Amino acid sequence: MPKFFAANDGLQFAMVAGEASGDLLASLLLQGARQRWPHLQARGIGGAQMEAQGFVAQWPSEALAVHGYSFEVLRRVAGIWQIRNELRQQLLARKPDLFVGVDAPDFNLGLEEDLRSAGVRTVHFVSPSIWAWRPERVHKIRRAADHVLCIFPFEPDLLARHGISSTYVGHPLANTLPMEPDQAGARRALGLPEQGEVLALLPGSRGSEIQYLAPRFLDAAKLLQKQRPGLQCVLPAVPAQYQRVRQLVREQGMEGQLQVVKGQSHAVLAACDVTLIASGTATLEAALFKRPMVISYAMHPVSALLMRRKQLQPWVGLPNILCRDFVVPELLQDQATPRALAAAMSDWLDQPARVAAVRARFTELHHVLQRDTARLATDAIAQVLSR
Repeated sequence: MPKFFAANDGLQFAMVAGEASGDLLASLLLQGARQRWPHLQARGIGGAQMEAQGFVAQWPSEALAVHGYSFEVLRRVAGIWQIRNELRQQLLARKPDLFVGVDAPDFNLGLEEDLRSAGVRTVHFVSPSIWAWRPERVHKIRRAADHVLCIFPFEPDLLARHGISSTYVGHPLANTLPMEPDQAGARRALGLPEQGEVLALLPGSRGSEIQYLAPRFLDAAKLLQKQRPGLQCVLPAVPAQYQRVRQLVREQGMEGQLQVVKGQSHAVLAACDVTLIASGTATLEAALFKRPMVISYAMHPVSALLMRRKQLQPWVGLPNILCRDFVVPELLQDQATPRALAAAMSDWLDQPARVAAVRARFTELHHVLQRDTARLATDAIAQVLSR
């Protein structure tokens, strides 16, 4: 078996980041780590943003992209476990100084547990959301991680109650997104008129999200355009789903009525007045852009039932979870009808005082999440390495 790392005098980190959000988090950590340890060598599973920081990806982050339950993921599971077994063998054959698992808890925690048992120091970046669902995972976290880097301020106290060492490092998005978005500049960049109402549709990036959410979102937008002539609608599609989304738009008879752009979700959020958005990290991005939103989600009924049984809080969307209140509406599964979605968005557009209040709430949240993430994370890692 080839050596996982080449011999050098620097620290050797193994890292695993799944999906685009993990790639961003890991790249920011790598940026701070390289400032502290210039000869750092890092390899494993990652994406383009990590590679820009000198990371060597044995497999791409997309290899771990999977969502849902039952038969929705069976086609992917065997390949993912094969990757994990191969990576485990490589890391046990040539142990790194540190393993950092970035999010992807179903993949990373078991790997971390095996590595930690073999004497490898382990850090998990992004606490699994035991406060929202699957609280039993706290026992696995305690076995798997020497330290947890938390992106939400309430998490360290919760983990401490279970004997888990952790540090709040802030949310990296709070540092990368502006406190005051440039709406006029974003509209110019997208070719939108500076005046008039703009609706952003963000149905998600996964294939299952496009399948279950995009048609509802498009129908809702069509209804809203009939009620509000002149409403501009924009949908940012990830490159992998761009052609599929364009086809859906044609099938819904909305070509020419809705602009589909490749990527550019941040520009679209900056440009819009309200967004209809899939539950997930994008809702936090929308909150940091201070945008009123309607959060929605739909999936296969079996998956939805299993998720609901494990849910611990009344909220699903991150802005509501962090504010501990239904500051924005959530319409899920059967509630997510085009008519209900259109009505909820219309409510925002008709109530400027309500919009001003939610923007003030999101500005407070932005300040709470804004920390020097790279420095705090590398300080915590330095403490782990010194033990």
